[in-house]
Amino acid sequence: MLSVVDWGLRDYRESLAAMRALVGERRAARIPDTLILVEHPPVVTIGVEGDDGAARASGLPVVEVERGGRATYHAPGQLVGYPIVDLAPWDHDVRGFVTEVERAVVASIAPFGVTGGHVSGRRGVWVAGTRKIASVGIAVEGWVTYHGFALNVDLDLAPFDRFHPCGFDGPVMTSLAREVGHSLSVDEVKPHVRRAFERLSHRPLRAAAPAA
Repeated sequence: MLSVVDWGLRDYRESLAAMRALVGERRAARIPDTLILVEHPPVVTIGVEGDDGAARASGLPVVEVERGGRATYHAPGQLVGYPIVDLAPWDHDVRGFVTEVERAVVASIAPFGVTGGHVSGRRGVWVAGTRKIASVGIAVEGWVTYHGFALNVDLDLAPFDRFHPCGFDGPVMTSLAREVGHSLSVDEVKPHVRRAFERLSHRPLRAAAPAA
């Protein structure tokens, strides 16, 4: 059984501490695989591949983390998903799991008439191969995944221009609202994400009370 935890809008550092605690719980088999859904106040996170200095000079809050990838931006209007998943049933295939997370995000935006896909050598979900709608970066501890994806639903994309998201120029970033041409709420997208991860896990999702 895969649980879904909806944290609503939650501070990034607070969320990071809670997510790390859940990894320990999953490693100890005290909780099932869990998908956290959350939005964050504005913050730039920098993964293990680092940043060229632009993010730190952007004037935005910055947090360095252990996930894969470089720098990206989070803000309300972006749906962030953190799968806390034991990779044993995945034969410890980290790359394969990341690819399946990307496919789940692609499936989540398809009902809105937006076709996403993968670009060789570039992680994340892309539209028409040139516009990045979602970033994906995970970490693994004791074969349990954490961190995850950030899907741009309907947020101000201008802060991406203040650094180099994922090593690219800011204008490469797009959102679901921009692609469909009208406003969307994160709540409209969540059910599609839940269904996509249900298919990914091959297990039904159940709602869980907010944890940690």
